[in-house]
Formats: sequence, C-alpha cells, structure tokens
Amino acid sequence: MRYTQLGRTGLKVSRLVLGTMNFGPQTGEADSHTIMDAALDAGVNFFDTANAYGWGDNKGRTEEIIGSWFAKGEGRRDKTILATKGYANMAGDGVPPWPNHDKLSAVNIRRSVEASLRRLGTDRIDLYQFHHVDRATPWDEIWQAMDVLVQQGKVLYVGSSNHAGWHLAQANETAARRGSLGLVSEQCLYNLAERRAEMEVVPAAEAYGLGVIPWSPLHGGLLGGALRKAREGGGGRTASGRAATALEDPAVRDRIEAYESLAAEHGLEPGEVALAWLLSRPGVTGPIVGPRTADQLTSALRAVELDLGDALLASLDEIFPGPGPSPEAFAW
Repeated sequence: MRYTQLGRTGLKVSRLVLGTMNFGPQTGEADSHTIMDAALDAGVNFFDTANAYGWGDNKGRTEEIIGSWFAKGEGRRDKTILATKGYANMAGDGVPPWPNHDKLSAVNIRRSVEASLRRLGTDRIDLYQFHHVDRATPWDEIWQAMDVLVQQGKVLYVGSSNHAGWHLAQANETAARRGSLGLVSEQCLYNLAERRAEMEVVPAAEAYGLGVIPWSPLHGGLLGGALRKAREGGGGRTASGRAATALEDPAVRDRIEAYESLAAEHGLEPGEVALAWLLSRPGVTGPIVGPRTADQLTSALRAVELDLGDALLASLDEIFPGPGPSPEAFAW
C-alpha cells in the first residue's frame, strides 16, 4: 500500500479509502468484518462512513458494524484512521426531523458527534466531515462547536463533503480568523465521467491545502466494465440505476464503449483504470472504494500499483475531456 499526507496535515493515510456504505444494507456484519480485516491486512488504514449509513429505518447501522469490529481488539481501532459524517436527519424514512435534529447547528453537531461515538464504540473521530452544506448556519457557529469538540479530543480533524469551492473558501477563511485549523479535506463526486470538480472544487482544495477524497470513482458502476458485464450476463449492479440510465444516451454509450476498448487494448480492467486515473490527479488523496465482497476489494487494491503512462492518460482525456486548466478555463 502507498500512503500520503491528508491535505496539509501530518496525518498519513492510504491512497485507497475503504467506503462502508454497503455495510448493513447489502453486506452482512460478518462479511463486513471480513472486508475490513482484509483491507487492514493490505495496508488500507483510512475508513470512511457516515451517521446516516444503514439507510431507511436503520440509519446508524453501518457505524454499529464498524464499532463491533473495533470491539474485537487486536489494535484495530488504533490502526484505523476513522472518518464519519454528520448532517442528516436520523429519523426513519418519511419521518420529518424534529427541530434541530439535522444539519449543522451547534446543537445538532454536538448531538451527532456523541451519537456516532456511541455507535462506533470509540472515544474519538479522526476526521469528522460535514456531509452537506448548511446555508442557514453561520460558519462561526459551526467552528465554535467544532473547536470545543477538538479541544475535548472527541474530534481530531474536520473535513467537508459535497461543498463547492466557494464554501471551502468561506469555511477556511472563517476558521483562520478564529485561529482554527479549518477544513483539511473535501469529499466530492469526481471520476473520469464526472470532472466538474476540476472547475473550482479541486483548485480551491489545493489552494487551501485540503486533500480531495473522490466518492463514486466508478460513477455508479458505469466505469467498471458495464457494457462488457451486460454482454456477459453479469451486469448485476450495472443493470439498473444510474449506470443503466446513463447508457440509454447514445453519446454516453459510445464513450463507454471506447473506454472499455481502450482498457482491453492495454490488457487492463476498466474499474482499475478508473481508480488509477484518480490516483494520478493533482490534489487527490485517495478515492473511496465501497466493496460488497472481498474480491472487489482485491481488484481495487491492484489499482494502487498501476502506472497508466502518459499515452494512456492522453487517450483517456480524449474520451472524457475535462474542463481544462482552472481558473483559466472559467475566466479565460
């Protein structure tokens, strides 16, 4: 496994991030434990979750599964850099939140952190991330709440998710005025097929020293060999949802066909190419991989050692052109 610093911090994290969103809804507790053990054995030390994972009426279940894994001991907790998130309404589906039971008021931040700590069975959260932007709560209030939690040792670092570049600037300028460290990471949608983050999120993250943690690196399965799997009758995840909808567009289908053919020419798996491409991008700490099985984790691990080379990277840019260098591409 290869490691890097998380943004401008001294924290060393693996170039792959283990995503746990499937733990509970799709992967049972025993199999989830097996995957986490395999990840740790392979050197993956960066695990990502959220208070709402588990979904439906089981929100929080994923954190509980991680907590029961930590409880097995043998250094699991101390070897793991644990990232979770807060913001969500934790009531069941269709149940409106009680006032102050969602978003980022100081009241809900404190409640959410304490609840996550209980479910995770730990005394600290290494990276606490704001799952979405709360436009109704001032950043001064958010930082006041986080500063107290950091002083108490319950949270060590703070990150964001699904924030625009402007939000990153707002957050860190406010933190600087308070003498706080501010955000150290941004978790955003970023992959070969969805490169809008390059317009302003990635440049802002680089300017402020935030590590970029891409979610959905395979774009819902679209970049994981969707067409080949469909032809082979192994579509599974790619037979429905976002990937299937996207493939109904002839232009998208042509790009994916060209992409899979390019990977085949080089003797490479499409999903591994997509992960390796992200690992080659400036500012990227590591993509989040969310395996449902141990075999899927093994495939993702191979991407860390994959050097795509300049010619292949150029060919990928031709198939999936980005917005160009920013801010020049935006402001000419």
